[in-house]
Amino acid sequence: MAVTRAETTAATRSRIIEVATELFSANWFEDVSLTRIAEAAGVSHQTVLNHFESKEGLALAMWQAVGAETVERRNTAKRNDVPKAVHVLVGEYERFGDSNARWAATAERLGSLAPLLDEARGVHQQWLNDMFGDALPTRSDARARCINALHAATDVYTWKLLRRDLKLSRAETERTMVELANGVLLQARDRT
Repeated sequence: MAVTRAETTAATRSRIIEVATELFSANWFEDVSLTRIAEAAGVSHQTVLNHFESKEGLALAMWQAVGAETVERRNTAKRNDVPKAVHVLVGEYERFGDSNARWAATAERLGSLAPLLDEARGVHQQWLNDMFGDALPTRSDARARCINALHAATDVYTWKLLRRDLKLSRAETERTMVELANGVLLQARDRT
């Protein structure tokens, strides 16, 4: 069966996004050039530009692809099951936590991409609300406080502190994050 031009174009685009994801995951954003991405993907610099127009355009396409996959994986967690939700979340951090922390640390240098970090925080807070909403206060101010506390307990920076800086195992990192989240939810129950 012959491969169509559209299939070849889609495969090239996917390969470029895959390579960009690997390079951006392992390096600071400003340390990755389109030339480096093109070489690693086995295409020309112009091919990358034809597909994405700029480094920011490629980063946005990568962010959208990784974001969709992350949301899909996170949604496999069972509602109101803190250990399972944290397990799924830490699994995602094991894949992309280092790059997420690097991106967040350089937000002021990301220019037009900086709002993506705010969007990601909003998606995380919505996920927390979806996962644990039944255990949260109904009053909007108390609910927002609890979601913010859950966010701190489950944020990529918390994972980075535990996993990278304190060098805890994945299992111990999960246990600690579960304890933090359970503490927030216990306080929430006391306020209800």
